[in-house]
Order: sequence, then structure tokens, then C-alpha cells
Amino acid sequence: MRIAFVASETETAQAALTRLTGRYGQCPAPDGTVIVALGGDGFMLQTLHATEHLDIPVYGMNCGTIGFLMNEYDEEALPERLAAAEEEVINPLVMRAGDRVGGVQTALAVNEVSLLRAGPQAAKLRITVDGRVRMEELVCDGALVSTPAGSTAYNYSAHGPILPIGSDVLAVTAMAAFRPRRWRGAILPKSATVRFDVLEASKRPVMCDADSRNSVRDVLWVEIRSEAAIRHRILFDPGHGLEERLTREQFV
Repeated sequence: MRIAFVASETETAQAALTRLTGRYGQCPAPDGTVIVALGGDGFMLQTLHATEHLDIPVYGMNCGTIGFLMNEYDEEALPERLAAAEEEVINPLVMRAGDRVGGVQTALAVNEVSLLRAGPQAAKLRITVDGRVRMEELVCDGALVSTPAGSTAYNYSAHGPILPIGSDVLAVTAMAAFRPRRWRGAILPKSATVRFDVLEASKRPVMCDADSRNSVRDVLWVEIRSEAAIRHRILFDPGHGLEERLTREQFV
């Protein structure tokens, strides 16, 4: 087993990297059979994005805080843990965003794509699904489209639904919806393409963001869909996979 260790810049993760590479060796990520990411959920997302061109599973060990996408940190018998780990496959979202100067930017998101008001007034958005307008006007602080893997992150804090990891659906969730009053969002097929058009864009500016990594300001429209051609392979200890974690989260 050829292990490629990567670590966040925190002191804890860097110390773990030194110990683990000294014990188990180190190889470049393209040559590895598995990537072990040391850090928190943010670093796990960073690692998945950085290695999306490699067909190599990623096993996270928590050196951060929440660690929802990570396994418990333990330096003992790591090759045996990796051999016994269960794999989850996640397809990311692809975001295309058109801005006010005519540019179009593209980014990928493992968790969610979010739109947020960028000024003092609420955003006004039109929602179209697969070419059909479903909501003429949503007045809100923002809205997001989430994958099942990201449904316990930003989506959940915005009171969106927790989605089973094996479900072929996406969540559309509003943040502080003013009109329609108390609109709680929608669950759509994974195959759907969701488009947000920004109404009154000069008066009510909006920005969009993919996994809190790729921000685009002054957007006029954003299209979001699942990208089946990209597969993120994530490893979890037996009995502690995403399905179990998502279920457990609902009974806390």
C-alpha cells in the first residue's frame, strides 16, 4: 500500500504529518494507492478538489474541529484500517456564473453552491429548473443548492433537509426567505439543472460561492448541476460512513 499523506498548515496537522510519514513512508499523490488527509473538513474539501483528476480514494483523519468528513485520528495499524475502510462515491456540483461585466466563471463544489446578497437589501431571485420557471421571485438573504454530502453543512444551518447519502437528489434551500413567506425550499432530482437569475442586480447585488472557495461577485445568473463525470472517492472506517453519520445527525 502506497500512502500519500497531505496535511493542513495547522501545527497539529503538521506534527501528525511528520510522525506518520516517519512511520509509514511517503509517496507523491499520483503514485499512491490512497491519499490520507490530515486536518478538518475544510482541508478535506480542499484535498478532494486538488485531487479530483486522480482516481485515488481519500481517507481523512481529523486534526481539526468537527471532522464530519474525517475519521478518528489514530496512528496505530493505519494500513489495516485503510484496507478495511468502506468507500463512498460523491459527485460534485458544477457552477457556472455570469457576472455584470460579461464574464462566465466555472467552479466545482462537493458540498454546496450558495448565492448571497452582497448589499444592504435582500436579493431577488428567479428560480428555473430544467428550463422551466418554478418561482418568479424569491426575496431572501440568499439561496443554495446542496449535495447529500453537504446537506449537514451550510444547508442544515439554513434549515434545509438532511439528504441520505445514497439518494439521487439535491436540496434547494433559501436563507431568510421573506417572500414567499417561510418558503423552505425544494428537493429535486440529481439530474436537474437549477438556474438562478438575479433580479434588480444593480440595486440588489448578489455574489455566489462554491464550497466557500470560489467566489464570484456581481452575478447576473448562476446555473448549477451535478457532474456525474467526476467521482470523489472517500474512505470511512466500517460502521462510521456518511450514511451512518447523516442518520445519527438527525437524532442528536
